[in-house]
Amino acid sequence: MSIAVGQKAPDFTLQDQNKKEVKLADFAGKKRVVLVFYPLDWSPTCTTEHACFVNDMRNFETLDAEVLGVSVDSVWSHKAYAEKMGIKYSLLADFHPKGAMSEKYGVYMADKGITGRSIIIIDKGGKVAWVKNYDIPVVPDVKEVATALGSVK
Repeated sequence: MSIAVGQKAPDFTLQDQNKKEVKLADFAGKKRVVLVFYPLDWSPTCTTEHACFVNDMRNFETLDAEVLGVSVDSVWSHKAYAEKMGIKYSLLADFHPKGAMSEKYGVYMADKGITGRSIIIIDKGGKVAWVKNYDIPVVPDVKEVATALGSVK
């Protein structure tokens, strides 16, 4: 079951593609956070989704938000993927224990061993402000996400 709007977002600490620890708590009171849960690096739909975020990143920076990609891939896969795709935002490795952070947000698909496709916006106070789940083959509308982000205080 997915997390609901208004709930306190579960804190986490995960490594990004540069082996840097990223904590949700570090953004509290400073920036809104856009968690982009996606199944796997290198898959066609995920690649299209990240290309959209890369191309629209300036818009998210203007909206004072930190975009964080999350999947069950390893730090090493994320590093190669980020370099290939020109991704400058953090790709977090929910690798071990596999899917533990995604499970807290209700988006881990244990039967498939992957993270589902979902976008969750967290406000500066650490509460879930917007949630949208997508079917695996669907590329999220980045403009819809930006519009939702713009309405979050």
